[in-house]
Amino acid sequence: MNKKYLLILGDVLAIALLTIIGFATHGETGATFLPRMSAAFFPVIFSWFVLAPWFGLFDEQIISQPKNLLRIPLAVFFAAPTAVILRAAWFNTAGIPIFALALGGTNALGMMVWRWVYIQIAKRISN
Repeated sequence: MNKKYLLILGDVLAIALLTIIGFATHGETGATFLPRMSAAFFPVIFSWFVLAPWFGLFDEQIISQPKNLLRIPLAVFFAAPTAVILRAAWFNTAGIPIFALALGGTNALGMMVWRWVYIQIAKRISN
């Protein structure tokens, strides 16, 4: 499997898992919550894949260095508010700043964990 495809698939799965965990913390994990989960998941995916490349987060030379994991919170700093604005537009409501902070913090942490795992996997693939 191409490492870039693994990275993209892992990003999608990490964001999906983070979305599910977020809803689970509010006791909202049933099938009836799938539309609301989608309304959170798709704006985050869109924002991440539009903004992360600007921070070099799909450049193999950059992402292979653990020190560059710190680029993730910077990218999420922009992606989370963008996702909240897109979600608010989807629901025709106001974006809530505290939601952007919570979404950004959890996604930054979750993506840093996933990307660290990716670095370890990529090293083994290369060897």
